Amino acid sequence: MSKKTAATAKPRITLTAADHEKLSTLADAALHTMPDVARELADELDRAHVLPEGRQRADAVHMGCEVDFRDDVTGRVQTVTLVYPHEADISKGRVSVLTPIGTALIGLPLGQSIDWTTRTGERKRLTVLQVSRPKAEEREPA
Repeated sequence: MSKKTAATAKPRITLTAADHEKLSTLADAALHTMPDVARELADELDRAHVLPEGRQRADAVHMGCEVDFRDDVTGRVQTVTLVYPHEADISKGRVSVLTPIGTALIGLPLGQSIDWTTRTGERKRLTVLQVSRPKAEEREPA
């Protein structure tokens, strides 16, 4: 009989070389101001499969993509765009990679699930349902 993998085992993630480099710099810079999230992001980066320059896996969550995911505890489905901290705007669904949920999502392939911990210490699990380019934002007339 084979045993199921422990629920705490994290799935393999994939990042572009450019995202990996920028996110490594971000994690290092945030170590003093947001140590818990910065360490979690650094841990994710350490276990990531990094694609060669110019390659990108279309079905894995990457910076700037829109992602639909399900909270496996509540069943609620959300759509967010994963962005760098200075671009975050929760009212527009733009979630920073330097948040617990953003760190959980980065590099996660379509159909994969991951356990993550909220800022309040609550354990959650999410599953990626769709990864796509973000819809073009409406532009204001010049």
